[in-house]
Parts: sequence; C-alpha cells; structure tokens
Amino acid sequence: MSIILDDTIVALSTPPGEGAIGVIRLSGKQAISFANSIFRGKDLEQVDGNTLHFGRIVEGEEEFTIDEVVAGIFKAPRSYTGEDIVELSCHGSPYILQKVISLCLKAGARMAERGEFTLRAFLNGKMDLSQAEAVADLIASKSEQRHHLAMKQMRKGFSDEIKVLRQELIDFAAMIELELDFSEEDVEFADRERLKELVEQINRVITRLQDSFHLGNVIKNGVTTVIAGRPNAGKSTLLNALLNEDRAIVSDIAGTTRDTIEETLNIKGIEFRLIDTAGIREAHDQIEMIGVERTFEKIGTSTIVVYVFDVTITPPEQLWRELDFTITQTGNTEVTLLCIANKMDLNPYTKPETYYKEGLVDSTSIITASALNKMNIEYLKEKLYDMVVSDPAMLDQTIVSNSRHFDALSQARESLDAVISGLMSGVTGDFIAMDIRRALHHLGEITGEISNEDLLDSIFSRFCIGK
Repeated sequence: MSIILDDTIVALSTPPGEGAIGVIRLSGKQAISFANSIFRGKDLEQVDGNTLHFGRIVEGEEEFTIDEVVAGIFKAPRSYTGEDIVELSCHGSPYILQKVISLCLKAGARMAERGEFTLRAFLNGKMDLSQAEAVADLIASKSEQRHHLAMKQMRKGFSDEIKVLRQELIDFAAMIELELDFSEEDVEFADRERLKELVEQINRVITRLQDSFHLGNVIKNGVTTVIAGRPNAGKSTLLNALLNEDRAIVSDIAGTTRDTIEETLNIKGIEFRLIDTAGIREAHDQIEMIGVERTFEKIGTSTIVVYVFDVTITPPEQLWRELDFTITQTGNTEVTLLCIANKMDLNPYTKPETYYKEGLVDSTSIITASALNKMNIEYLKEKLYDMVVSDPAMLDQTIVSNSRHFDALSQARESLDAVISGLMSGVTGDFIAMDIRRALHHLGEITGEISNEDLLDSIFSRFCIGK
C-alpha cells in the first residue's frame, strides 16, 4: 500500500448487497467539493461541519436524479480520519451505490484501499496503532467479551499503559545519553540502582501483560474444543445437549458420525468452537478411517478435549489406555483434558474416583453426566468457562489479545533483561543505552511511535475496503 494523503478516496462503508441503506464515504481535501459537484440541495461547501443535509445525487448536464440521499459533513480535524469527510446515505440498491461511487470517481476521487480510512486516522494522529488494530477487532467481534476487549483497547487502556512505561524509560535513557557526552569527565547522571528498580518494575508489568495473552487470545479467537471418545459413547448427544438443539444425528448404531461437526457455543461471552468427531476405534472402511484420522488432526490442534466414555462398559484401565493412546497419536501434550463419565442414568452407582490416575485423571478433570437426560450439562458449561477464565477479575484489567503486541512485549522484555544483566556486571553506559533504546523501539512498535510501511501494510490490508 503506497501511503498518499494528498488525494481524496471513496468507498462503500456498508456491506455490499441489497439493503435499506448504503453509506458511501469520501475522505480527503476535496471530499466536500467532489460530493458537492454531484449533490443538489444546500451548497455543501458552505455548511457547518457535523451536520446532515437532504438532497439529490444527479448525473450529467440534464441533472438526471440517481437517488435522494442524506449527506453527512464532517470537517477536519473533527472527523474519523482527521480530514474532511462526506458520508452519503443512499438507498441500498447495488445499482444506485455503484452509480454514485462512479460519479465520485469521475469527479476526481479514487477508490480507497483496504483499511485506508483507518490508516489515515492513524497517520493524522486521531488514534495510535493499537487503537487502529482494535477497530478491526471491534468489527469482527461476535461475543460480549470480545466486544468489551476491543472497546477497552480503542479507549487507549493498553496504549496508555505502554506509553507510561516507555516515557519512564525515555527519561532514564536521556540521562545515560548525557553521560556519554561527558564520558571524559567520568560522571554519572543516572542513578544505576534507581534504573535497576525501574526496569524490574517495568518487567513486572510486561510479565503481567504477557500472562494475559492466553486469555486475550481465547476471547479474540475462541476456544477450540474437541468432543472425542469411542463410538456410541454419547458424543453427539452431548453436543446436542450443550447446544440445546438436535444438531448432530444420534443413533444406537456405532460410527454414525463419520466426519467432524462444528458449532459455536457462547458461555458468558466466551466462544467455544465445539467439534464433534468420529469415534476412535479401528476403522472398518475407508470413509471411517478418514473420519478417525480427522479426529486425531482436530485433537492435535485443540485447546480442550472433552473425552466422553460410557460408564456402563468402560473399566478404568480401558479409559486410561484410550487417553494415553489419544495423546500419543496426536502429540498434543499441551491439551487440557476433561473426561465425561456419560450414561450415569444407566449405572448410577459408578464412583468417579475409581477412574482417577495420577497425572491423567483426577477430581478436577472428570465429570459424571447423562447427556441424554441433560444431567450436569450446566455444570459442564461452568467447568469449561472456569478452565479458560481462571480469574474473572482479569477481565477488568488490561488484556493483550494481539500476537504482534505479544511479540513486541517479549522482545522488549529481552532487551530489559539485558539492561539488568549489564547493570549487575558493571558494563559501560553506552551498552546500557543501546539495550534501553532497543526496548524503547519494541514498545514503540505497539503504539506506532515506531513503524514502517511494511508493518502498516500488513496491519491495514486485513481491514475491509470501507474502513
């Protein structure tokens, strides 16, 4: 993406296709004059900013009416991009919208690239880079917690915390840089002990932010949760019970599920991507073999495996063998395992503790249930939520959800560890200053105080055209 701020851009800002309303947005120095050339009503170049005006969009010398519209006028710098903006609210006919955009292009505007409106907002100082990324997250939010997380980031909660850390480091870096100017006098302007305390304090904050990434990633991307087990253990019945609908076919015939079935379950604002899989057993035909292979593939990339077993026919030793085999086949040793002792209605005297095995199954990783009768289904949902959100208080703190931010924090932490090491070993100020500058660089990458065109292109190319 070539960064050019001198021209005026135009794009459809509402989803394409038929609808009641479609909004066409222009931004740039000539946005108002271009819109005014095809608008008949008030003279848009003479009206105040932050106002709405009814009129017609016309074409040609005969001024053939294309549509009746409402023009929203937002004058720089009090606009989303910091430039003059016109938003034309048209009727949502694809023909009308394309026609109006064509007239804007004919007037002198050019089509906006992906994310270019938000890119201009960043370049014009209306938001920092982490806020701009939060705009994309807000648009993509499908749950309450994801929406809440994006809104906090848009309101600079994360940015402000990073900027405070960075400013404290800048103040010390300035003192050390001053020492380098007086190196021949052998003086120290920066208190080394105070610098060490500051770096340790900043490292504690960075560690907290890094630790929040797991939760932030879960809120942003959801939790991949595989329902696995042998055929006829009740996996599909459990899926239906969790969703409270008949999503999967249920039958007494073993091997009914041949392929994966995926659905989303929202628990207190956290999205769980439930995947019902083919039963794990020795396949009897080619199709079943493919289904079992896909089961292992899904388990290999999952966060949680809900392993369902039939308490009426599964002794403890068999369950342990099945779990060991499943983990070995997938190689996913990081997966969190939750065992469901299903069909308790048929064998109510089963004691879950008989299935305990150190390092494999304990009281925290087994739940007795009857998927058919929906016994303990609500408890299972609570358990799934608690496995992801161990401390609900964290939801009110600053949470890192962007992998780019996490990587930048990790690199800043490495540089600050080098500062501590240098202070402990008594290295000269120029080496300490170099490590501090490196840490400042990585922290600046988060908010965009340090950026380059490739980075901006990577971020904003993921936006939609009209944003």
